[in-house]
Amino acid sequence: MEKKNFAFDKTNFILLAVGMAIIVVGFILMSGPGSTEEAFNPDIFSARRIKLAPAVCFFGFMFITYGIMHKPADKSADKNVEESVREK
Repeated sequence: MEKKNFAFDKTNFILLAVGMAIIVVGFILMSGPGSTEEAFNPDIFSARRIKLAPAVCFFGFMFITYGIMHKPADKSADKNVEESVREK
């Protein structure tokens, strides 16, 4: 029985999960109380919400892109190379 080669392997799924976790952390960093009509909250312009959180989210999206583009190792080709080396 021949094993199928899928586009993603376990490593790709782990990379995607880590990227999603990083994005969730970025959105959590963006959250906080907002301003109302009665009271202005200057915290909406903090460096954490304006600079750090979007950078963390961007890094998470780049990590997901890497997880999608990462080519899984071709195990059948590795076995063929090992067999040819053994024969010599």
